Amino acid sequence: MSRKKIKQKKKKNKDFSRDILVILQKNSNKSFTWKQIAEKLKATSTEMRNDIIASLTKLVKQSHIQETTQGNYQAQESTYYHKGVVDMASNGNAYVVCEDLEQDVFVPNNLLNKALHGDVVEVYVFPRRREKLEGEITQIIERKRTTFVGVVQMQKNFAFVVPTDRRMYTDIFVPKTDCNGAEDGDKVLVRITQWTSRANSPYGVIEKILGKPGEHDTEIHAILAEYGLPHEFPKEVEEYAQGLDTSIKEEEIAKRRDMREVLTFTIDPRDAKDFDDALSFQVLENGNFEIGVHIADVSHYVQPNTILDDEAYQRATSVYLVDRVVPMLPEVLSNFACSLRPEEEKYTFSAIFELSPKAEIRNTWLGRTVIRSDARFAYEEAQAVIEAFDTPYMEVLTDFVMPQEISIRPEGSYTVSKEIVEAILSLNALAEILREKRMRAGAISFDKVEVKFLLDENNNPLGVYTKESKEANKLIEEFMLLANRKVAEYASKLQKTFVYRIHDVPDEEKLLQMQGIISRFGYRLNLKDKKNISHSINHLLEEVHGKKEQNLVDTLAIRSMSKAAYSTHNIGHYGLAFDDYTHFTSPIRRYPDVMVHRLLQRYLDKEASANEAEYEEKCKHSSQMENLATSAERDSIKYMQIKYMEDHKDQEFLGVISGVTEFGIYVEIIENKCEGMIRARDIKDDYYVFDEKAYALIGEVSKKHYTLGDEVWIRVKNTDLIKRHLDFELVK
Repeated sequence: MSRKKIKQKKKKNKDFSRDILVILQKNSNKSFTWKQIAEKLKATSTEMRNDIIASLTKLVKQSHIQETTQGNYQAQESTYYHKGVVDMASNGNAYVVCEDLEQDVFVPNNLLNKALHGDVVEVYVFPRRREKLEGEITQIIERKRTTFVGVVQMQKNFAFVVPTDRRMYTDIFVPKTDCNGAEDGDKVLVRITQWTSRANSPYGVIEKILGKPGEHDTEIHAILAEYGLPHEFPKEVEEYAQGLDTSIKEEEIAKRRDMREVLTFTIDPRDAKDFDDALSFQVLENGNFEIGVHIADVSHYVQPNTILDDEAYQRATSVYLVDRVVPMLPEVLSNFACSLRPEEEKYTFSAIFELSPKAEIRNTWLGRTVIRSDARFAYEEAQAVIEAFDTPYMEVLTDFVMPQEISIRPEGSYTVSKEIVEAILSLNALAEILREKRMRAGAISFDKVEVKFLLDENNNPLGVYTKESKEANKLIEEFMLLANRKVAEYASKLQKTFVYRIHDVPDEEKLLQMQGIISRFGYRLNLKDKKNISHSINHLLEEVHGKKEQNLVDTLAIRSMSKAAYSTHNIGHYGLAFDDYTHFTSPIRRYPDVMVHRLLQRYLDKEASANEAEYEEKCKHSSQMENLATSAERDSIKYMQIKYMEDHKDQEFLGVISGVTEFGIYVEIIENKCEGMIRARDIKDDYYVFDEKAYALIGEVSKKHYTLGDEVWIRVKNTDLIKRHLDFELVK
């Protein structure tokens, strides 16, 4: 016998187990003969048929399938099918995240069966052969989205739209009749209309032309469109809002607590247009303070089962992009009727507290009010008042003597009365005590640096700066937190359906990953118990404040936290160390706050509990829309950073390595927080290999390390506004 024949005889049999399982599980109520299975697998040779019979025998032995009658095979009733959400990777493969599985299921591109990122699907999990779970998507239960942003590639009789989202792995075919005036190279919004089993690409229709790629308005509208966020109100909603009676009526005032004679003012960002919260302040005869937290009574105007309410619910939140606000409510409400503008009477929903000089709560009142704001301050102006009197807070609350008025604007054109100075200083003193109590209880202090831009009249970035919270910001924050907490406590005691803002304990695995990273900077976390963790994180955040690694560590700490969300199931708020917490204070820009106002009034009126299932569904929608808005806001910052860096290509910048992957290192510029990538292939002095455990790229010959937290000098190599990507080159 020749060597060749011996070699052929020793050829390994093909294992058809996976293919057989897919067929039987897809048709779990039917049985098949080996011939029917061979036909489905297009097994034409005797050798292949023998392999199929061998695989069937093995599967029966392993109890993965059953032989119902002689020669007939059927799937076992099994737990191989799971429901989950598709999480696409940029390489075209995906993972399916299933709540009932501890591990995500890896699905290669060829087994996606037309599922897209975010879709709710049924996934068949193959019998475990490796450490990671692998599977095939067998059914699309619900499409996450059908509209995509992309760039038109025009052909003679049709077009392809190439999506800008890297997780969308296929082009969209558009017949010429459905191009609706789009031209080659336009950035558009396209909607998938069908995707037949035989077609490689889905069919679509172009619904909106966004403009030419790279133009400012085109890219901003594209960011909104990518997340399904609108940038204008439907005409009928605007008309409905314009037709509302927004005048202040005596008969309505009679139903409310009248606070118009009490000193009241707002403190907001300098460029704010909607003022949805105000503080009132007065000293009581017993020496305590009455402090009112007054919130715009949006629910007075936005009534259930109206097109205005439907639109507000669908949006669920205002979206704050770098150069514009996309409001939840039309301007007639957000900037006028509901905005607590100075020297105008407004309807409000209030939480009014009697506090002792030690910030002990003696009494709480909740209900509808009418106010008249005496003054409007920017945070910087309130801060100027606080900094003008660098006095220990207990002295402020006792016998500190203040002048009749002080100037808080450089030109001296605006002065603040002694009455308002006393109010701001007293409120700040009380806020400091409240904050200290929260910190002692285990609240986590996230004062993450905000990136802001100086823009010209055409929205071009002239500069980048960072903004940190000062005492004036924290003053407002503490009283908003107090109001939110006390409203939630009131509802919780009633044990009726309510909307809570919840925050679960941190993810243990993420904390351990964070521990591994920060240890490289010489920091440690105490992970022994829940309270130790929060105090340890606070200590860490204090330690890194002002250091080059601050933004990286702040980001890692936030990522290690669970996501806050809305729910009718109250589990408390870990980050704030509150057992009960809600969102009551921003109904102009958040729909959950509108729901809270309605429910609160319902229970103040002694009415029955609301439908829990209905409100839980609304909570889920609000949480989802909040996440989309946050992503859009983040993308707009990234876009503006890249636009800014386009004009600084010849400059060298000092940066900190903020991420390491097998493809290269991410560097965040210390001066302006812009982040870009240095690709490993562009570091020419060696061949660099990714060391996952060390979070480093290591040179094979030189053993040089590029690791998290290292400082490097970089120069801009390439800016891509369309893909929103920055490439850096290493200088030294």
